[in-house]
Amino acid sequence: MAGSGTAQSRLDKIVTLIAAEMVAEVCSCYVSRPGDVLELFATIGLNPDAVHRTRLRVGEGLVGEVAATARPLAIANAPAHPKFAYRPETGEDPYESWMGVPILRGGKVRGVLIIQNQHKRNYSEDEVETLETIAMVVAELIVGGEIARPGEVASPTAVSLPARLHGIALSGGLAQGLAVLHRTQITVRQMVADDPAVEAERFRQAVEHMHRSLDDLVADHRAGGIGESGEILETYRMFAEDRGWLSRIHEAIDTGLSAEAAVQRVQNDMAARMARVTDPYLRERLVDFDDLANRLLLHLAGRTSAAALGTLPDDMVLVARAIGPAELLDYDRRKLRGLVLEEGSATSHVAIIARALDIPVVGRCVEAMRLIEPLDPIVIDGDHGNVFVRPSEDVMDTITKAIQVQAGQRKIYAEEARLPAVTRDGAAVSLMLNAGLLSDMPHLDAVGADGIGLYRTEIPFMVRSEYPSVATQTDLYSRVIDLAEGRPVVFRTLDVGGDKRLPYFAEIDEDNPALGWRAVRIGLDRPAMLRQQLRALIQGAAGRPFGVMFPMVSEVTELDAARNLFDREVARAAAQGAPVSGEIRVGVMLEVPSLLWQLDQVLRTADFVAVGSNDLMQYLYAADRTNTRVAQRYDTLSPGLIGALAETVARCDAAGRRISLCGEMASRPIEAMTLLGLGFRTLSMPATSIGAVRTMVRSLDLGHFSRWLSQVRANARGSLRPAIRAYARDHDVAI
Repeated sequence: MAGSGTAQSRLDKIVTLIAAEMVAEVCSCYVSRPGDVLELFATIGLNPDAVHRTRLRVGEGLVGEVAATARPLAIANAPAHPKFAYRPETGEDPYESWMGVPILRGGKVRGVLIIQNQHKRNYSEDEVETLETIAMVVAELIVGGEIARPGEVASPTAVSLPARLHGIALSGGLAQGLAVLHRTQITVRQMVADDPAVEAERFRQAVEHMHRSLDDLVADHRAGGIGESGEILETYRMFAEDRGWLSRIHEAIDTGLSAEAAVQRVQNDMAARMARVTDPYLRERLVDFDDLANRLLLHLAGRTSAAALGTLPDDMVLVARAIGPAELLDYDRRKLRGLVLEEGSATSHVAIIARALDIPVVGRCVEAMRLIEPLDPIVIDGDHGNVFVRPSEDVMDTITKAIQVQAGQRKIYAEEARLPAVTRDGAAVSLMLNAGLLSDMPHLDAVGADGIGLYRTEIPFMVRSEYPSVATQTDLYSRVIDLAEGRPVVFRTLDVGGDKRLPYFAEIDEDNPALGWRAVRIGLDRPAMLRQQLRALIQGAAGRPFGVMFPMVSEVTELDAARNLFDREVARAAAQGAPVSGEIRVGVMLEVPSLLWQLDQVLRTADFVAVGSNDLMQYLYAADRTNTRVAQRYDTLSPGLIGALAETVARCDAAGRRISLCGEMASRPIEAMTLLGLGFRTLSMPATSIGAVRTMVRSLDLGHFSRWLSQVRANARGSLRPAIRAYARDHDVAI
């Protein structure tokens, strides 16, 4: 590795040395190339003319099988194996025994290293392990960028040209700054150690230092009062003490690896195994373990964090493949403007913390680390999932003006936060907040919301490694009601399943998870779990009023069963002498269209109805809202949904029941305006939307608009959006 000569000549020497030391007639190295291709780059024992000519697809032959599974393979009779693929140009006919290991780096397969013997040979576990260790060394040569075909010249790249990258919005807002690439991977130069006891002691000290720094980070963040994000850090801190993870590293040290090589080996092995896991929650937890492994490597190198390297720009946009919550908080929050991730999801720990810190985040931004250079100018549109790299002057001017306009609007919204949401003709509208973290609660005062119209209870369940106890839930719900300071709060019972999975639930393979075992269906099938949550809500309220609603109800009998469980918990609390408010309201979420034809019966049981427009829309039109081909095909202002909502409002009004809407429709001024015209008077939305909706409400003559909307609806054959937009423009309604 440290010798002179080209990378190719060094690789040729490496395979020769391996063959000699492992008493093998053949040693070959295949390197991953673009398009899931494995190319023979070096060999001793096979036909040298096959080098750079023999190629296999990932999954093809024994070499392809090792690459596809990222696991070693040792076979005494290779030609008899069903995966064996014979390539005549290699001249490998005489060789019977075969062993191959993946060349791993950063959790990805970079190639395959193999040895072969003419006669039958049962390769031992020690031999497999030795070849795996050597593969780690070879990975440094491959990933270092030195490997190329003879005569191959890198094609010129347009790194200096503007680019627009697309991803998914994980945290809203606009931001601009200079790119800082988050690279924590440390090159391990010494793979093998002379004294395992010395390496074990170095590892122990590094773990101790890491634990101490994490304790300081958790304490500092807790002092900042950012709610569940502090709990996320404590969960992360618990991962750092995972005995299985630490013991595997100790075992690797005992085999003779250096402490750094042992950490990297366990990290690579875990990443390779987790790459085949489809559960989004489990994949996100891999990011946490990756973060911990990188931090350990930094501590072994005498450093505390990747953020401590170099001088950071004052306006910084962090770019990373993936990043853990502690890694994000290592950076100076006063300088951090935004975050771009190649991976990530809305439920990842880092996304939750970024939202708590009001940092725009775009995830699933493919190849961001390759396409973005350090200190490139970056603009993040966290509302629409776009990243502008090295934008032109025209684009930069436009974005800068948009950020200035947004800042001006926020200033106006902040000034108007104390003004009532009342239309020009005197109709009062209740603007409520959608929340799911304690860190959302301060927004009540900041935006002047009237209360919490939807508190999503599932996030605290999703960030824990085990089901939270009644006491833990009670404490959380009590704090939510405390922070509401007398304003109404409506809790939605646990809405998991589908794309929201709990780590301690057995994985269920469903063809259509959005239509599967989720929400109240789980609660009624696991009544003890639902009763514990209802019990915690009653105890947490401690005699104060609140609302509770059940999601994904499809039949009135489901609502009856859920309400019966709640009433039993109320009776239980009263029998124990606990304070119970007489103003508890029990409602239902209208998300499944079948409930539209059972409203009369529903309204005899429910105290209120909350329309979940996101799911109602996709079920009404049979269009998956996560499918980009059909998600935008049907407009929320089309006659079908508008008619269903109008009928629902009329039925609720006739029964004297409250109705609200807490889906995305409520958060956009033109849709919110339409909902008011249909008769809604309570809308629940994210904090960032309340200012714009309040401004719209205060500029609207609701009586005139309602009459006009009724006439337009009668003759509509397509979306009402163009007509409503024109009305707003003609009547100076701020949308």
